[in-house]
Amino acid sequence: MNKVPMTVLGEQRLREELGRLKSEARPRVISAIAEAREHGDLKENAEYHAAREEQGFIEGRIKEIESKLSAAQVIDVTKMPKSEKVIFGVTVGLLNLDSDEEVRYQIVGEDEADIKSSKISVTSPIARALIGKEEGDVVLVRTPGGEVEYEISDVQYI
Repeated sequence: MNKVPMTVLGEQRLREELGRLKSEARPRVISAIAEAREHGDLKENAEYHAAREEQGFIEGRIKEIESKLSAAQVIDVTKMPKSEKVIFGVTVGLLNLDSDEEVRYQIVGEDEADIKSSKISVTSPIARALIGKEEGDVVLVRTPGGEVEYEISDVQYI
């Protein structure tokens, strides 16, 4: 099985969600199914069918999270030797050479990506262009809107 890179925070969030699903959501839906069964005829019982549908979703999500965690390769950049090199998990400052706009991104696993939180997937075009480069390097990124040149202003192992 291929290992999937994940940050420490990403793993922690998945484990918390798994815990909530197993300790709260699963027991709640089981009791909802039992209560709906007490109402009689299951063919026309909307509460029963809704609870069964929710149960299917919860069980599917539990399996999905367990699968992701079993394939995860958790990478803690705070415990790695610091350098100017861009690797998975670092936070990188970029200067757009066309617009002089500065942006900062953390390179994370696919499930952790959230552009609103400045977290980009390791498989995104920007991250793929940055991996292996160092502070001061100029990187050409091909985006749907065209090519953009960025200068790597800093790399933080936080």
